[in-house]
Amino acid sequence: MSNIYENNINPTFLVGAERSGTTLLRLMLDRHPDIAWCSEFEYAVDKITDDGNFPEVKAYCESVEPNFIFRAHGFKLNDRLTYPELIKDFLKQRQTEANKPLIGATCHRNFHRLLYIWPEAKFMHIVRDPRDVARSCIGMGWAGNTWYGVDGWMEAEKAWEILKQKVSSSRCLEISYERFITDNKTVLEEMCDFMGTKFNGLMFDYEDSTEYKLPDPGLIFQWKKKASKEEVQMVEAKVGNLLEDRVYQSSNFPTIYPSRAKRAHLRLQNYLFKLENRIKTFGFILFMADFLSRKLNLKKWQRTIILEMNDIILANIKHFDGNPQILEARKRRGK
Repeated sequence: MSNIYENNINPTFLVGAERSGTTLLRLMLDRHPDIAWCSEFEYAVDKITDDGNFPEVKAYCESVEPNFIFRAHGFKLNDRLTYPELIKDFLKQRQTEANKPLIGATCHRNFHRLLYIWPEAKFMHIVRDPRDVARSCIGMGWAGNTWYGVDGWMEAEKAWEILKQKVSSSRCLEISYERFITDNKTVLEEMCDFMGTKFNGLMFDYEDSTEYKLPDPGLIFQWKKKASKEEVQMVEAKVGNLLEDRVYQSSNFPTIYPSRAKRAHLRLQNYLFKLENRIKTFGFILFMADFLSRKLNLKKWQRTIILEMNDIILANIKHFDGNPQILEARKRRGK
């Protein structure tokens, strides 16, 4: 193995809330001849505590192995390594497979914990208007209303606030989703420069092997046309000062924080919506099998169910980019 891979222990991470353009950016970055990229890397940090305690390696390997994102990467597990060595090895495997000098990964939550593994890493933070993020999460089936739809955005932005206090400004690059969509070449040039390489036009060739289209300016500030006044008010009330801190203008609607009764209604609405979406995705029989296997703590059955559910998720991923695990899942599901 070339020394360039052995010594490259400080990757660049793309961080920010889901539904903020991270997938599109990741596809572009991975197309660059010098850059290998790893998609959702949350499984690397979710088990680390905020004060830096690592999970026991064998237990972690057992828990992460069925994860559909982890399985899509095809990484090999080595429980003889320490936890930091194991996580670093995932990116080494991706980099070696791609045979590229630069490596990075996307992380949507708890990304401030990455510093416990890579204290000198670089971070590119992308932020999108939270009112659009909240609505997009509803469209994905992740939330039943904007009150809950904005939670992931808030979690990511609070993690960014923590991280910025620990990392020098020279190792941080801030990206506006809206600017990326309207001036993508300039933003990509800035990102490449930040990573130590030059922009390459191949970054726009991701359309060849994914179902993602080129950046569409019609995707920005959709809330102005599609969100109700109440939806906007709820998001703005929940995010508070973070809205203007991220340089987004208020709607100037009166801020209304939901009453206790309203919050109870929103909580029930969110629960029922996600429940309905889960049954729609996996079917009632598989949904009930998952519920019973967890309730009865039947681990072998539970693992079988999880793998079948993961197969369904993998088969429906749009951004497969020729991934053999995803292609095989599509074949099994008759896609």
